[in-house]
Amino acid sequence: MTEQTSPARTPQDLDELVGGGIGDSPLRPDGTLKVRGQYAYSSDLWAEDMLWGATLRSPHPHARIRSIDIGPALGHPGVYAVLTHEDVPGENIYGLKVADTPVLAEGIVRYQGEPVALVAADHPETARRALARIVVEYEVLEPITDPERAAHDDTLPRLHPGGNVVRYQPIVRGNPEAEADVVVSDVYTMGMQDQAFLGPESGLAIPAEDGGVDLFIATQWLHVDQRQTARALGLPVEKVRFTMSGVGGAFGGREDLSMQIHCCMLALRTGRPVKMVYGREESFHGHVHRHPAKMYYEHGATKDGRLVYVRARMYFDGGAYASKTPVVVSNATSLGIGPYEVPNVRIEGWGLYTNNPPCGAMRGLGAVQPAYAYESQMDKLAKALDMDPVRLRRLNAIEEGSTLHTGQVLDYPAPVAELLDRVENIPLPPDGRSGPVDIRELPGGAANTTHGEGVVRGVGYSVIIKNISYAEGADDYSTARVRLQAIAGNPVAMVHTAAAEVGQGLITVQQQIARTELGVERVNIHPNDTNVGDAGSSSASRQTYITGGAVKNACEAVREVLFERVARRFGEKPGDLSLAGGKVVSEVTGVLADLVDVLGDDVIEETREYHHLRTYELDPVSGQSPRVHVQHAFSAHRAVVDVDTELGLVKVVQLDCAQDVGKAINPDAVVGQIHGGSAQGLGLAVMEEIQVRDGKIRNASFTDYLIPTIMDMPPMTVDVIERADPNSPYGVRGVGEPPTISATPAIVNAIRNATGLNLTHTPVAPEHICGVRPS
Repeated sequence: MTEQTSPARTPQDLDELVGGGIGDSPLRPDGTLKVRGQYAYSSDLWAEDMLWGATLRSPHPHARIRSIDIGPALGHPGVYAVLTHEDVPGENIYGLKVADTPVLAEGIVRYQGEPVALVAADHPETARRALARIVVEYEVLEPITDPERAAHDDTLPRLHPGGNVVRYQPIVRGNPEAEADVVVSDVYTMGMQDQAFLGPESGLAIPAEDGGVDLFIATQWLHVDQRQTARALGLPVEKVRFTMSGVGGAFGGREDLSMQIHCCMLALRTGRPVKMVYGREESFHGHVHRHPAKMYYEHGATKDGRLVYVRARMYFDGGAYASKTPVVVSNATSLGIGPYEVPNVRIEGWGLYTNNPPCGAMRGLGAVQPAYAYESQMDKLAKALDMDPVRLRRLNAIEEGSTLHTGQVLDYPAPVAELLDRVENIPLPPDGRSGPVDIRELPGGAANTTHGEGVVRGVGYSVIIKNISYAEGADDYSTARVRLQAIAGNPVAMVHTAAAEVGQGLITVQQQIARTELGVERVNIHPNDTNVGDAGSSSASRQTYITGGAVKNACEAVREVLFERVARRFGEKPGDLSLAGGKVVSEVTGVLADLVDVLGDDVIEETREYHHLRTYELDPVSGQSPRVHVQHAFSAHRAVVDVDTELGLVKVVQLDCAQDVGKAINPDAVVGQIHGGSAQGLGLAVMEEIQVRDGKIRNASFTDYLIPTIMDMPPMTVDVIERADPNSPYGVRGVGEPPTISATPAIVNAIRNATGLNLTHTPVAPEHICGVRPS
């Protein structure tokens, strides 16, 4: 299906759009509230007798803590508690993949913004004033800020007991010393991107009568938060209960803990509810970011354009703590040659500890950085070969049955060449130079910086590969509980999972699956909490696949119980029965009964899990694995840009995308994900970068850290194809991450095409184009 603009919906349409099964596009139940500003986010939480929590953070990227004096803060009126590492009741350490992060700094701080102490007070301003009264004596140390040096210089101090290397992963295939007719090489760098979610970190902890605590929080993974928090609090997991609150965006930045443990510590110490809300500057220090990277790439090809080898070295700056750095290294190396057939490969990836801000999950985890490098290389190789860049990509594209450089054989569709064909065939925008010039359509827009002089146009392409879901042997699963009963004369289903709705539309997807499987119109979604089994993280483009599979399995189990009951009552075979429109239907005799009559006063409730196919770790020496990833997704972008070569300004004129989604459960939501992902990729291409100098963030605000607005987003044509994965529920394929990955290199390639410049850093800044460095 191809989408350009969605048709306007009239009020008469809305009733029809409330319901809908798989393949429909019903209205999101949270959509209208969000558009009207009536949706309750976690920052809107409130409780009677509530206190406010605040965090004291280190001003230094690397320092020893000589002493902490909390006395002046405790004596401040309105202050109820001041806590340090000595007050952590359980383990003063946690971490997603590696337990290396202190709850509160103990003896040393490893990055600017590291939490040192906590305050609970009767008013947020009182809490902030109390923070200023805590006296911390630091011995400032020299920060380690160069990740490549951290990888190889043994004379540097060790930031952690195991050294400064979080993970090293090589992948070798064929002859890594192979030679080729045509060779291109370069060194690429990518800056630190922020998730820039609009809703800052916030939560409310309420102490419970059983000595436990209830936390209402905006997060991406309730159960992993619960487990880490329980260990730090020294409590059994069942006494630490988490409930999902409204999430104002995530994009990976809420996978790690922020204030979860801190808020609970303050509530348990004071015996009162405690609310914490970060401001924007604190949010920049309080969550992880995308890993900056330095990447050395060399491609060799035959004279007719066949890839012979790829050699690459990649360095990822993980900052002070590990977070998802091990996974970034795995993804980057296992995806690092792109969706191409390459017989000879040597890739090495390092994830490093430094005293820079911690980095972790962000949309496109570990695939964004190498995609920028390998797609830049493909354009440079095409130029060296005097070949069309789309033709070069098509010539080397993988397909179903191809063997990746990890040794994994693709046993599902990989329509890379088709995506290139489709995006290339989307009509190009008119040049707009034949008639009068509208300055609003030029780089700089209404600022009247140009009337067209010095403006050149360029076109760029990219196509990428991204893994879906957890990999390397992780038992990736989700749990769903489905209840079916008659309420007020109507059959009603209730779906209960812990899967985080972070804005991607998962609530709607779960309703659509239940409607399809149970043949009912009314499907309610139970609030997400830890009273049901783990659903994993809302990351890795996995929830529709994994939690969707769990909901499907639970619905099938409910249906099986129901059909056994009907079979006994009507003498039918269970295999001949189906549900549709609130009725039980037999293939043999037709409609048997209304579903409400069969249910009566009974409730049918079943809980089921869904586990994807087994995956296997990368070999630590060769990098080989029979199935390192359970699924791959593919997308292609074409960007058209206008560049003012005198001022270095860029306007993206058109940004088109073709993507394989396997099966579009909700077509409108799919297109929305592609638009949103493309916007984040555009930001990384031309504007988004956290400026870090000597370990310190210099632009921790939305005044100085720029993100795309509606004025920056160009028209888009989205061409969605559906090539079902035989191994996934309904054939679905992850959607949310691929467009973020392919948008960035397409835009940078278009800028190169327009200017002829060898651009090796993203985001591309004006000084990269016009050669003037800022003072």
